[in-house]
Amino acid sequence: MQITSRDNSLLRQARSVRDGKDADFIFVEGLRLAEEALQSGLTIEAVIYSDEIARKPRASDTIAQLSKVSSRMASVSEHLLETISYTKTPQGIVVLARRPECSAATLSAKLEPTSLLVVLHQINNPVNVGAILRTAEAAGAAGVITTHNSSDPFSPKALRGAMGSAFRLPIWHRSEFKEILDWCKTRKILTVATDASATDLHTEVDWTQGCALILGRESTGLTNEETAAAAVSVRIPMRGSVESLNVSVAAGILLFEAARQRGFKR
Repeated sequence: MQITSRDNSLLRQARSVRDGKDADFIFVEGLRLAEEALQSGLTIEAVIYSDEIARKPRASDTIAQLSKVSSRMASVSEHLLETISYTKTPQGIVVLARRPECSAATLSAKLEPTSLLVVLHQINNPVNVGAILRTAEAAGAAGVITTHNSSDPFSPKALRGAMGSAFRLPIWHRSEFKEILDWCKTRKILTVATDASATDLHTEVDWTQGCALILGRESTGLTNEETAAAAVSVRIPMRGSVESLNVSVAAGILLFEAARQRGFKR
């Protein structure tokens, strides 16, 4: 297979997007995520796929659909795909998509009086961010807000954990903690902080109203000042000598309690 200079230019761009050096685009790797990107209506800039995966019926169909909406397509060898892959084992296809808008306006457009939101405050592990996004969508959350120093929800590792949820949920990225609290207060959204020493249990909050669940840093959680700034604080009861839960596990427990109170139905 002959690789043109145009293909080489595309490979260089893919590496730049993968490494976070090109903020205009996101790096989507793997057939499942490529399908999610297509179905979510993202603006597809380019598609790079291996000649091997193109021979598989499901992948061939997806590539054909992507070719209708992408401005650039490149078929390369498995070896060349490996040079841009984010994973140890190449997934056969990489999509470069325009980064979705991540602003307060994006979130506000989808907001309802009883919306459930999730605030990720300085959560810097992309695996946790991706897992929480996926759980948030599954529990019926209307959107996610991240503060500065939180992991990019559109980084390759976060996207893998979110399994397409990042494409569908409105996200307000890199906001200020105080700005979020003020924004919620203006819209009469109850801010709920997580605190291991809180008096109220997570089951004792009325989650049926407009709520914003605030999750703190993996290592230290929220500071005393940040907890006090929220309208209420809650804890998850635990037995034994365990002091805390993984933040994505805690998010799942809290979000599905909210879903239960809201009469969750699939």
